[in-house]
Amino acid sequence: MKWEQALKDYNLYLKIERGLSDNSIDNYSRDVTKLIGYLEKNAINCSPISVSVEIIKQFVYEIANEVNERSQSRIISGLRSFFSYLVFEDYRKENPLELIESPKIGRKLPDVLTEKEIDTIIAAIDFSKPEGERNRAMLETLYGCGLRVSELVNLRISDLFFNEGFIKVTGKGDKQRFVPIVDSTQKYINIYRKHIRNHLRIQPGFEDTLFLNRRGKQLTRAMVFTIVKQLAQKIDLKKKISPHTFRHSFATHLLQNEADLRSIQLMLGHESITTTEIYVHVDKSHLTKVVEMYHPRKQK
Repeated sequence: MKWEQALKDYNLYLKIERGLSDNSIDNYSRDVTKLIGYLEKNAINCSPISVSVEIIKQFVYEIANEVNERSQSRIISGLRSFFSYLVFEDYRKENPLELIESPKIGRKLPDVLTEKEIDTIIAAIDFSKPEGERNRAMLETLYGCGLRVSELVNLRISDLFFNEGFIKVTGKGDKQRFVPIVDSTQKYINIYRKHIRNHLRIQPGFEDTLFLNRRGKQLTRAMVFTIVKQLAQKIDLKKKISPHTFRHSFATHLLQNEADLRSIQLMLGHESITTTEIYVHVDKSHLTKVVEMYHPRKQK
């Protein structure tokens, strides 16, 4: 078995069997590609079936000098998944990554914007340009619905159920969920659709895509990152933010206003409540309020 064929089969497995998104598949493939590049650079002739634990250890040692611990851990995890697939398909008897430990890393807490910072960012949008209304509608949707950037760019007009007060979101693994959308966010989306989007020359295949670029095609994730970065620079924001920061802020602000974790989990589309629990660590003041409100000895 050659590496190229093994990687191709693995990608099909990730897509069909595990239902992962294209972005996730690309990330897993990139980890295997790094190992392939290492083997080629060092003229090591071995297949996915015959590559040894010693060779994998040499590779891990080399990348440890090139990337930080978090990236190193991710690469090891990606390779462990790849070789687990080969074991599962009976190509190998053992996983060469099983005895290789990932570096210990602490959980990185996400940056969170205050409500005032979000207002300042949105106020910095240049509304003299046609894309201004689009950008406001996008940021209001990111923050108002807690979407991932991939969910935002893939949002369709047919996913908007404004009369019912919900939008349908397609998340990781093509899993769908309904997320509440408040009136103010609906208003900004409708302004964009009526005054900007209706006047675009929409390219075939993108008639149902909500947020479009000037050429009438779907916006890329990279473009949304660029828009957020430029606005942060414009207001001289000291925090390092991305579109995902609006999602983190959505969850944190709900928690601060006493929403329960289970509801937040459903709106974010987290499979595990453990993922949602990171927001408890972000806002420890919430824990104090819970104890003060509900502990039986609060007045003793």
